[in-house]
Amino acid sequence: MRRMRPREETITVGGIGVHTWIGGQGDPLLVLHGAGGNRGWTRWLDLVSERFTVWAPTHPGFGRSGDADWMDGIDDLARFQLWFIDAAGLGRPHLLGHSIGGWTAAEMVAMSPGAINRLILVAPVGLKPERGEILDIFFYSPAQLLTKTIHDPKTVPEWDALYGTPPTPAQLEIAERNREMTARLTWKPYMHNPRLANFLPRVTNPALIVWGREDQIVPVECGEQYRRLLPNARLTVLEKCSHLPPIEQPDAFARLVLDFLGGESCR
Repeated sequence: MRRMRPREETITVGGIGVHTWIGGQGDPLLVLHGAGGNRGWTRWLDLVSERFTVWAPTHPGFGRSGDADWMDGIDDLARFQLWFIDAAGLGRPHLLGHSIGGWTAAEMVAMSPGAINRLILVAPVGLKPERGEILDIFFYSPAQLLTKTIHDPKTVPEWDALYGTPPTPAQLEIAERNREMTARLTWKPYMHNPRLANFLPRVTNPALIVWGREDQIVPVECGEQYRRLLPNARLTVLEKCSHLPPIEQPDAFARLVLDFLGGESCR
């Protein structure tokens, strides 16, 4: 069957317009972006959409979605995205989140395990490292931060399309909006919820955790923490990869996602 081209829709949730990319065929996969915002229909999404219908909403306060001035923590965002599942009629989707989107996904499934099918966490924040620390992303300019989020630009297939030209004024405005909303959601305490670890053992959903070995934003040890706390999880670490596995190694990442979503329980 030939899959349909991706489309963009605005889905209203609690009076907020949520800009959403939708495409593919098969069971729904809800994809939650990180602090950098929704990058649109990238290569890995296209590959995964051969077997799953991808729903990739832009969080309130980011990109072209509406504002949510009342939202001041990731727990609020998690409840909102559970509401999005109902508003979009997704039933019980698979859930994939990256970075702060991964933290949001972890909070969602801890709140309501039955609302989610399989769980994929990609370099999520949310847990405080036992030894290292999560990088203060607000200390660096966007250009400086990019050098830390990607291990080797020469190996990124979509480098030119995503980062090869100077941002337009409109793109700069969106980037600043994304940064402000990220600060509101994650600042105190910085990039973690000290209570989340107490609730993750409740989550028996099959879970895949993906990390880059050279991640300079969130230490790999946090992946081990998530693996220990989630009863039915496995951790895959990609070599020569930093904080953006879906962008740095899209083909390998898409294979991991497809194999996991079509596989058996992790243990």
